[in-house]
Amino acid sequence: MAMYKYKYNPRTVKYEKVKLTWKDKLLRFLTYFAATLVLGLLYNLVFTAFFDTPKEKELIRENNQLELQYEILNKKFDLVDKTLNDLQRRDNNIYRVIFETEPIPSSVRKAGFGGSERYDELSGLEDSELVIKTASRLDNLSKQLYIQSKSYDEIINKAESKEEMLASIPAIQPVSNKDLTRTASGYGWRIHPIYKIKKLHEGMDFTAPTGTEVYATGDGVVETVKSSYRGYGKRVVIDHGFGYKTRYAHLNSFNVRRGQEVKRGDVIGYVGNSGLSTAPHLHYEVENGNEKVNPIHYYFNDLSPEQYEKMIFISSNSGQSFD
Repeated sequence: MAMYKYKYNPRTVKYEKVKLTWKDKLLRFLTYFAATLVLGLLYNLVFTAFFDTPKEKELIRENNQLELQYEILNKKFDLVDKTLNDLQRRDNNIYRVIFETEPIPSSVRKAGFGGSERYDELSGLEDSELVIKTASRLDNLSKQLYIQSKSYDEIINKAESKEEMLASIPAIQPVSNKDLTRTASGYGWRIHPIYKIKKLHEGMDFTAPTGTEVYATGDGVVETVKSSYRGYGKRVVIDHGFGYKTRYAHLNSFNVRRGQEVKRGDVIGYVGNSGLSTAPHLHYEVENGNEKVNPIHYYFNDLSPEQYEKMIFISSNSGQSFD
């Protein structure tokens, strides 16, 4: 290959050596350099289009592992979701029913998070749809778990309150009456022993000798300790809470004071014949929600089914009360 270029000169009729200026040399160098650069870029584009670099291969492997981990994570979410749904069904249909609490609506349990921009920072990722779906499921499960946790806190409080309530509700007979022979007159319309008119008898009468012990039928606080020559005579009223009160009338004497806390089975007084009464007996009333109710329904700690039926028979056959 020739090192020099020659150009024909018609004036001298000779080929003369072409002399390049420094500008021509620079231009030639830049032309070769540009061509080389373009070829290099084209080669790089073609190579990268069909072949992965070691770094890209490593990133692809990491991305595949992440996708696999997301799939495994979503399967675990499915299991957690299934378990949580089972807990929610039990909570609504068993626990909250037992403790007389309204079930939590599905709209509250399943409520999502507001704001479409919540996952904007994740939208630019290559697998943003999978990442956003996973993040959304995690948020929803976290919220449902929080609601379920608060529900169990409420149920625990209800259970503790229920235990207190069960101890407070009247549940035994106010006088020892194992053979039921002291049951004299029950709740209902009776002939008044003095006025001889039909009158609603709002409690139960238990005949017993003067001085017989009278028991508190449930835990509570003594609300009234009062003496009178008329009506109920000497009586005690216990506030059991939860809407329940009991009254013990025609007592001979007291064994408690106003404001005193009592437990079921504590002796609060003694049978007598005070007030408007025709014989020594205890007049016992149960009040629930400011209404007088039949006390016969509140002896479940004392009576078997057979004894309960017997008490109903005895108390309902009485045509006259003792007060």
